[in-house]
Amino acid sequence: MQPTSTVERPPAPLAPNSRTFARAFGDVRDAWRQRELWGHLGWQDIKQRYRRSVIGPLWITISMGTTALALGLLYSQLFNQELGTFLPYVTAGFIIWHFVLGVVTEGTEVFIANEGLIKHLPAPITVHVLRMVWRQTLFLMHNMVVYLVVLVIFFPTLSESYRMEGDKILQPGLSWTVLLAIPALALVVVNAVWVALLFGIISTRFRDIPPVISSFINLIFFMTPIVWHVGVLNKVTGGDGSGGDGDWRMLIAELNPIYHYVEIVRAPMLGHAQDWHHWVVVGAFTVVGWGLALIAMRNYRARVSYWV
Repeated sequence: MQPTSTVERPPAPLAPNSRTFARAFGDVRDAWRQRELWGHLGWQDIKQRYRRSVIGPLWITISMGTTALALGLLYSQLFNQELGTFLPYVTAGFIIWHFVLGVVTEGTEVFIANEGLIKHLPAPITVHVLRMVWRQTLFLMHNMVVYLVVLVIFFPTLSESYRMEGDKILQPGLSWTVLLAIPALALVVVNAVWVALLFGIISTRFRDIPPVISSFINLIFFMTPIVWHVGVLNKVTGGDGSGGDGDWRMLIAELNPIYHYVEIVRAPMLGHAQDWHHWVVVGAFTVVGWGLALIAMRNYRARVSYWV
């Protein structure tokens, strides 16, 4: 009786580890390569929202214009500000705030709202984030029409040196530095992607996050120098930087990260003097925020389709 020979079988291949930074970077890279997809979907979102409307997306511009006008007229009287400089200030700030608001509120539900596509469309999850950010960017471009109208009306005032109520320094006025608003806007959009990725993943797992953010977003609006100028705090503190008891009020603005994001775009749009510490703060948030977003992508990207 011959002994039976044993057939050696090759070892079973190891399952690829999905929890790697390479997979996280790959998701973002593949989503960028599919920009025709999310670009088309984002444009279709706007067309669908204003379908059968007589003036279509111009409602975005009209709504922004009336809101900025009302807030500018009201708060210029409350804070004793000159309308020629304060109305452009409120308009520019409110346009940028509207973009930030849309990214934060829609970003928390970006995966929840796209449940059907996530389960049936084999695409990187970053595609849904880029679609939402692209849609908000299109809204921002529509709202810039309001800024251009205000700029034309108040250009004689903004083109010369001026001082807003409570300012310590004289603002130089509009010049070629207005072009700095372009890289500033690009940086804000880059930050919008990591905000939506990070909060979108967290909110998909913990569904209490979106209503919590919606509850506090109005408070953040009034704590951000949008309808009020930071010079008001200088007047309260005495404006001498002596470190008195009232100087803590300046922390209301400085400890608010949204203020720095708004200011790097708004300052060149209005011809204000550039305060480069705003760029440093935004740059630091960009690095830290993308690091946290990639960590969340590394650990939980594959679970999003099960959580939605």
